[in-house]
Amino acid sequence: MHKAWVQSLLLILVGSVACGEAQTLDEAVRDSRVEIEQFLVESSTPGLSIAVQLRDHVVWAEGFGLANVEFGVPVTTETLFRVGSISKALTSAAVGLLHERGELDLDAPVQTYVPSFPEKKYPITTRQLGGHLSGLPHYGPEDFQNFVPYSSVVAALDKFKNRQLLFRPGDQYLYSSFGFNLISAVIEGAAGESFLLFMHDEIFDPLGMEHTVADDYRAVIPNRTSFYELNASGQLGNAPFTDNSDVWAAGGFLSTPTELVTFAHGLTTGDLLSPETLQVLFKSMTTSAGEQTGYGLGWRVRENADGQVTISHVGGHFGASAELVVSTSQGLIIAVTANMSGANVAVVLNEVGKRFSTVVERR
Repeated sequence: MHKAWVQSLLLILVGSVACGEAQTLDEAVRDSRVEIEQFLVESSTPGLSIAVQLRDHVVWAEGFGLANVEFGVPVTTETLFRVGSISKALTSAAVGLLHERGELDLDAPVQTYVPSFPEKKYPITTRQLGGHLSGLPHYGPEDFQNFVPYSSVVAALDKFKNRQLLFRPGDQYLYSSFGFNLISAVIEGAAGESFLLFMHDEIFDPLGMEHTVADDYRAVIPNRTSFYELNASGQLGNAPFTDNSDVWAAGGFLSTPTELVTFAHGLTTGDLLSPETLQVLFKSMTTSAGEQTGYGLGWRVRENADGQVTISHVGGHFGASAELVVSTSQGLIIAVTANMSGANVAVVLNEVGKRFSTVVERR
């Protein structure tokens, strides 16, 4: 997940701007374009899209390169990319909404909402699932690619429901996408409707995310990009096929950077959730020993010595790399998506973040 680059960007966004001179918005866009074009060439990434929001406005959104190499289709701001694990941040909003309505007890055993899920040695709660404290394992090598068309999120639990916990819930932090797959079933049980329908009606539609959808390979989805990877020789090829019906909540959505920053802005400014609920999502959880995990409920969280908070998430999938970063104190939100596996888009975020941080300082 390019952790070192993510940490570098977070330091830029939550700290003072110590390098470079303040830029105008036009200068920041101009110089960022140069960085992105260079990145595409050096990394062999076919296509990339970016959006930047300052306070209440998307001040820059642009597509670069190709959405489909074979047919020469260019990336535009409407091109839909796989956002990978940023889907967890999207899903966390549904958890927060149901919690706020009193329909989901974050500390109740998951069987309260998913009675078919087998009881483990210790009870697991939704809060622990959302903070990667549940003890459930993450994907193994055999879990990433899926060929099974699961009929529901509950059916998809068959992939892991009988696996043992790796530790007592709460004792350790261990990133687990399976935990968010289980959360989608919890959401269905609490809401009384399908996970995808709830996400559309209660999260995406209210926030104006008209095009964010599940990446269903069976569906005809306008503007969906093709997906690529580099082989061992560094040559570009098509990414492997996978059926995402097993990972909707953990990594199965399509979106655009513009809609991702729209989501983050609407969430952080209280358009959907109360400040008290946002505190649940954006506050770093702790282990049972009191150690900070750096992860809230669906969001990575970083706070500097001055109390400035940055929340973020990265996403990777077959033929996809994505990052979403929010500096709540600066009102700066940046999202980048690319249509290639393992593309280090944090390099782009690093440079763009530096430039637009200086614009924030100057405004």
